[in-house]
This record gives sequence, structure tokens and C-alpha cells, in this order.
Amino acid sequence: MAHDKPVALVTGANQGIGLQIAKELASKGFTALVGSRNLARGEAAAAEIEGDARAIQLDVTDRASIAAAAEHIRSAFGRLDVLVNNAAISNTSWEAGMSLEDYARTTRPSVVSFDEMRAVWETNVFGPLAVYQAMVPMLREAPHANIVNVSSGAGSLMLNADPANSHRPMYTPVYAASKTGLNAMTLAMAVELEEDGIKVNAVSPGFTRTNLNKYSGTETVEEGAREAVRLALIGPDGPTGTFSHTNGLLPW
Repeated sequence: MAHDKPVALVTGANQGIGLQIAKELASKGFTALVGSRNLARGEAAAAEIEGDARAIQLDVTDRASIAAAAEHIRSAFGRLDVLVNNAAISNTSWEAGMSLEDYARTTRPSVVSFDEMRAVWETNVFGPLAVYQAMVPMLREAPHANIVNVSSGAGSLMLNADPANSHRPMYTPVYAASKTGLNAMTLAMAVELEEDGIKVNAVSPGFTRTNLNKYSGTETVEEGAREAVRLALIGPDGPTGTFSHTNGLLPW
């Protein structure tokens, strides 16, 4: 029997913004699939969610894990209506006691570690693309499907080109530029899926208190999840190929 609820897959959903997005989609009548590299952590997170939430093992840097997740979704539910590419990392070498400014100095173009850059891009850019490729056949079969890529205002080329931007020194080839890369992937996906009617948008959650920034953010996960949830729920007349925050559109 076909699964009678719309199904949403949220990657990196065992904590932080991803978990909040899964909670809110479950509250809206979705079966929320809590993607997690560690299945036990995903199961613990899913148990926190009121509504229909199921953990699914998914490592966005592991093609076999992605393929197994796609096969499980098709066999268990026979559908996928929403994909939220949320899984991300900010670094692999931020040492204890190091400030954000100090870490940024170690990742400037003249000194950046290629291993550090590759690790972050593997998760933040190639990961969402790999998940997209595995899941898009099911999304194309849905009555109406949406894709949301969780990006960051830190990746905006226009904002970082402005000398008046106080955050400009933090624009380095690692995290910030990986989000620029994700924005490019978002636009490429939106262009490809335009004729299918599938909406693909990027969102900036803002500076949210999560493990990604060692809980130094200024906004709550509820605030950080708001725009992603809004765009996950848009109808066929909704926007596509946009980059936005709850305050409005952001420049690419």
C-alpha cells in the first residue's frame, strides 16, 4: 500500500537546525526522515519529535550510504516529496580555545590546508549534490516536490565584495566559499528542474546557536529553521532559484 503522507528527508537532522526542521515538518503532517551519519543518534532525535518521524542512516560523504538511503525510502514509503539538504560542517581543525578570527587566519587563500578545504567541501557542496542525484528520481514522481538547501549569508559574493561588510575578513576558501559553492549548485538544480515544476531554493538560517559554530550564534534554532520550513511547504506557484533569509531575499 502506498504511503499516504508526504515524506520529507532532512539530512544532518539529529541535532540543531536540521532537527528543528524535521520537528516542524512532522507537525505539518509529513513523515519526517531524520538523516544522521550515526543511526543511534538519529533514532534518539526522532524519538524527541511529536508526529511521524523515522531515523535513517545517511552520510552525505558516502555514496553507498546515500544509495542505501534512497533504496530504503523507495521500498518503505514509495515516495519523496521534500528534500532538505542541511548536513554541513564548518571545519575539521578548529582547535580548542581558538577564536573564530584566529581560525579564519589559518584558512586564508595563501595558507589554507587543502585537506581542510576538501573535507568541508566534500560535506557542504559535493554531499548535497550526491544526495540530490540519488533522490531526484523520486522527487520527480511526486505530485509536487520541493528542495531546500541550507546555505549561509557568509557565502554571498555580493555581500562579501562590499568593503563595509564587517564579516568580510571571514570570507575564506573553507566554510564561507563552500556555501558559495552550494548556492551555485542550488541555481544549477533549479534550472534543471524548472520544467518538472520542482522548486529549489537556498536559505540562510542566520547566525544560529548550533554545534557548527560551537554554540556562539545569536539566534535560536526555531528562528534558524523558519525560512527552510517555509520554502519546504511552498506550493506549485512558489519561487524557485532564490536565496533568502526570514528578512527577505539575499544577493548571490
